[in-house]
Amino acid sequence: MTGTTRPAFYALAPGGWRDYVTLLHPPYTLWHLSYVAIGAALAPHFKTDVLVLALLAFFLGMGVAAHALDELNGRPLQTHIGDTTLVALAATALTAAAAIGVTVALRTSLWLLVFVAAGTFIAVAYNLELFGGRLHGDPWFSLAWGAFPVLATYFAAAETIRVEAVLAAAFAAFTSHAQRRLSTPVRLVRRRARDVSGRIELIDGSTILITPETFTAESERALRALSAAVVSLALALVLLRVT
Repeated sequence: MTGTTRPAFYALAPGGWRDYVTLLHPPYTLWHLSYVAIGAALAPHFKTDVLVLALLAFFLGMGVAAHALDELNGRPLQTHIGDTTLVALAATALTAAAAIGVTVALRTSLWLLVFVAAGTFIAVAYNLELFGGRLHGDPWFSLAWGAFPVLATYFAAAETIRVEAVLAAAFAAFTSHAQRRLSTPVRLVRRRARDVSGRIELIDGSTILITPETFTAESERALRALSAAVVSLALALVLLRVT
C-alpha cells in the first residue's frame, strides 16, 4: 500500500521541483510561521522589521533546514532529492537563519542569542533523532515547533517575556500537540502500513468497512482546518497592529 499512497496529503507526485515543494510541508510550515507572527503581534511595540526577519529566519531554519534533515533521516516524504543536496540545503539554510538571529540580537538584546543557539540545536537534534531519539517525542515537538517561535519572536520585539507571551506559547504548544496527535496515526497508515482491513459492526446490525481512509480522512480534514485557523488568527493579530 505504501508504494501507491502519498506519504502526506500535501505531497505532490515525486520528482523535480515538486519534491522541493513537498519538502517544505506547506500547510505545516505556514502553521509554524503563524506562531512567529503571533509572537510579534503580541509584543508591546509592534516592529515590522523584527516580524519580517523572524519569518525569514524560521522559514529557513524550520521550513527548509529542519525538513531537509528530517527527509535525510529515513526519507519519510519519499522524495528523489539527493543526500548531498539535502545536507547542503540544511547547512545553508540553518547558517542563514542563525546569522539573521545574531544580527537581530546585536540590534536588540544579546539574550536573544540563547534562542538562536536553542533553535539551531533543536533543528538538528530533533530531526536527526540524536541522543537515541529522546528529543523526538510529542512534548519536544509541542515546545520546539509551537511554544518556541512565539517566545523567541516576542522576546526579539519586546526584549523581555511577559505573561501574555507565556499564555500565547501555551496556546501554540497545545495546538501543536493536537497537530501531532492527529498526524501520528495518519503517518502510520500512509507511510508504514502494508494493508488495512476489517469492519465496524454497528448496533443496528449494519457494518462499515475499515479502509485506509478510516484512519486518515477525518484527521486530515481536522489538520487542514486547524492550519487555516491558526493562520487566520495570526493574520488577524498582525492586521490589528498595523491598521
